Amino acid sequence: MSKRVFRSSLLLAASLALGSSLQIHAQVSGPDGHPHTFGVDGDHFALDGKPFQIISGAIHYERIPRAYWRDRLRKAKAMGLNTVETYAFWNAHEKELGKFDFSGQNDIAEFIREAQQEGLYVVLRPGPYACAEWEFGGYPPWLMKDPKMVVRSSYPGFIDAVRSYMQQLAAQTAPLQIGNGGPIIAVQVENEYGSYGDDHAYVEQIHHILVDAGYTKAMLYTADGADVLAAGTLPELPAAINFGVGDAKRSFALLDKFRPNTPRFNSEYWDGWFDHWGHAHETRGDDQQAQDLEWMLSRGYSVNIYMVDGGTSFGWMNGANIDDGQYHPDVTSYDYDAAIAESGELRPKYFRFRDIITKVTGVKPPAPPEPIKPIALAAIPLNESSSLWKDLPTPVHAKQPLTMEAIDQSYGYILYRTRLHKAVTGTLSLPGVHDYAQVYVDGVLQGTVDRRLGQTSVELHAAGGKKHAQLDILVENTGRVNYGKKINGERAGLLETPSLDGKSLQGWDIFPLPMKSPQERAYSKEDCTGACFYRASFQVEQPSDTFLDTGKLNKGMVWINGVPLGRFWNIGPQRTLYLPGPWLRPGANEIVIFDLNAEPGRSVEGLKTPILDAPVK
Repeated sequence: MSKRVFRSSLLLAASLALGSSLQIHAQVSGPDGHPHTFGVDGDHFALDGKPFQIISGAIHYERIPRAYWRDRLRKAKAMGLNTVETYAFWNAHEKELGKFDFSGQNDIAEFIREAQQEGLYVVLRPGPYACAEWEFGGYPPWLMKDPKMVVRSSYPGFIDAVRSYMQQLAAQTAPLQIGNGGPIIAVQVENEYGSYGDDHAYVEQIHHILVDAGYTKAMLYTADGADVLAAGTLPELPAAINFGVGDAKRSFALLDKFRPNTPRFNSEYWDGWFDHWGHAHETRGDDQQAQDLEWMLSRGYSVNIYMVDGGTSFGWMNGANIDDGQYHPDVTSYDYDAAIAESGELRPKYFRFRDIITKVTGVKPPAPPEPIKPIALAAIPLNESSSLWKDLPTPVHAKQPLTMEAIDQSYGYILYRTRLHKAVTGTLSLPGVHDYAQVYVDGVLQGTVDRRLGQTSVELHAAGGKKHAQLDILVENTGRVNYGKKINGERAGLLETPSLDGKSLQGWDIFPLPMKSPQERAYSKEDCTGACFYRASFQVEQPSDTFLDTGKLNKGMVWINGVPLGRFWNIGPQRTLYLPGPWLRPGANEIVIFDLNAEPGRSVEGLKTPILDAPVK
């Protein structure tokens, strides 16, 4: 990058003689709609030439119902924050190649404008990679239709797609940079790349793509763990660091050693953690967090609390991790044990943080908004059903199984069907299941294959006396991995051809099951067992938030009034799904539930409090 472009992107303020007694301004007045400059001045950030301390919290617009954006932003402001941070999620905005959506829940520009209206600056993290425990790290699955695709690399097909997306995202958000009178003071280049690789030429490409797209009137920066700064940073950009509870002093010491005389910015302070299916609910100690926050703020360091409000990975948007070769899908809730709970409730740590920020800045923040009062919903009998098997779409025919991406499907389920030439008893090998499969012979469930558990085979016990048998393999995409080197292997469905007692099975009918409009299926009062949809109507007098108790269900997905709410799984720890009040209507409402192991007589109800720490199996 040229020195001219570098100076333009940072908008460096006039040089100041900064001493240890320098007063850092909290700048609580917020963005005023007029052009300003923001950048680096020695070892501090500067806003219009005056030292500025970022006191920020992460709020992801996709994880908060749009009707509640302003409520959460006001709560962030009332905690004493002067800034909010958000990722942009590529897979939300370009669900299909070349078709961009920045409307409704995807209106990131409106979220940023509302932040400005509430007196908050914004740190934008456009990616293209987000991580964030978000499905595929924010990448759209259609990228992986290209068999040669390598994300987070200089592969031309990837770079071209990134450039196209960034141009569209910048058209929405670049006018909102601080130099244009908007609230965006900083824009991140890539995301924690040092934890992934050390290809500086690739990171520089992303840097140039952002500049070319129009991000030239806010500060550009990189962010990494303090131990991998050398791998992920660029010499011409400020370097921020990410770390968790109790790691502040060590991490800043590493930053000081790596790059002296630089602004100290903790761009992610992990005040909580996320949950995996089948693992205990995660929390973090508030006392150490309070100590860390006060230690950083009192030294004038900039901080972004990740998350200040975690929210919810609604629908199919939860991500997954691979640790030591084991796959761990995330739950639907992204509550994160944050200061502001998933439903907007203010936790004790919110007020502890608020007191610390007030003490350090000397500025009393406004009062928080009135709390949203949850409601209970009486038990809703699931009395209408529709068997998955009775309404299958037109299949795709192929010699070998194809992944979801290969048939232009992103999320949901996919069914693979083939014919066995005789009834058999043997070992069905399934070495490439992404991520959870049920195996049927002539409609009878034989067993499951769970990627979490490293399972790769099922014993078939088919009835004898038939010349042929039908083999069905129903596969769920439980969430693509969002972090680490394994991300480039994240295709969904069957990645390898199954074999029966060592013989490869050829000739498949492949049924895409994205489940985009399950409410439109044909339902009846007949009992349904196994892989079934259930539909019911329920009445709400005055809509408000509630927590849908899925404790009587097995594994599947819930839709409310046609909107995908989230996944459930009886292995814990999440037992309730947060149901936002704005998604309910006065009067009649509709719920649709798909359960892989449904049984007649089931019901769900709405609770006033969540259950995120149920016993795990």
